[in-house]
Amino acid sequence: MTPPVVEVAAAVLLRAGARAGASEFLLAQRPEGKVYAGYWEFPGGKLEAGESVREALVRELEEELGIGVTDCSPWLTRQFTYPHATVRLHFWRVTAWAGEIGITAPLEHTAVEWQACGAPSCVSPILPANGPILKALSLPTTMAITMAEIEGVETQLKRLEAALGKAPGLGLIQLRDKGLPLAERLGFAEAVMRLARAAGALVLVNDDAELARRVGADGLHLSSTALAASTRRPDFAWVGASCHDAAEIARAGQLELDYALLGPALPTPSHPENPGLGWQEFARRLAGNSLPVFALGGLRHDLLPAAQAAGAHGIALMRGW
Repeated sequence: MTPPVVEVAAAVLLRAGARAGASEFLLAQRPEGKVYAGYWEFPGGKLEAGESVREALVRELEEELGIGVTDCSPWLTRQFTYPHATVRLHFWRVTAWAGEIGITAPLEHTAVEWQACGAPSCVSPILPANGPILKALSLPTTMAITMAEIEGVETQLKRLEAALGKAPGLGLIQLRDKGLPLAERLGFAEAVMRLARAAGALVLVNDDAELARRVGADGLHLSSTALAASTRRPDFAWVGASCHDAAEIARAGQLELDYALLGPALPTPSHPENPGLGWQEFARRLAGNSLPVFALGGLRHDLLPAAQAAGAHGIALMRGW
């Protein structure tokens, strides 16, 4: 008989880092007497009978760290099989709490440490199930999608240069514009790469692996059509995909992609008659997602909190950045 999957609430506590625009997350070290003693993990614990993930999260953080959660939201879910059990980890981001975390004398852990998002961890060993989570934490929360076909190359480059480093969380660029002539698209891609490198931003090219390699992009973004045709993850450091429903998000997760886009979340300027998914339906389609998901369609920077409350990792913008 297959043993039941153990449901676990895992807290990704986030705070502003010492460096402007940076953020940090908390890891805790498992104490002696527990399985994997000495390993580092995200704080949390098993759901008790009848508990929701949120209720378990709040209870565990009060018991383990002595804090009261005041703001949290679902993020992603990962299942992992250890020798002793199979666990389903429900990772929630915690962005506000009452009380002081016991850095020098944690309540239930040997130690706790704040780590910089996007930087290699300075503690080890880390529980194996948490490896993909560390990479996901380095993913910016705002994606700019280029539209040089509509605005023109020069206008796009000027707008991008002005936005990089100023727009909150903008550190990821999806180079779209598949309709540009090849030579013009190449020149545009090279110019975007120069701006991105100067600002420390990631660039992913939409559906063109050859162009991505030629300009030294960080990765590849798959259309939903390309996602359906893929049998394995493309060989890039970063790979994402456009999705329309839960099945496509699950497919992206099966291929171990790094993120997905889901939309339209809201009415867009190009299709104002389409009401979009709305946040309730958006959240429903994200339920159980194993990778970060960006909300797309009709969004602005000030809607990032609403998107994250519905379970999104961040927002993807075409006009709004």
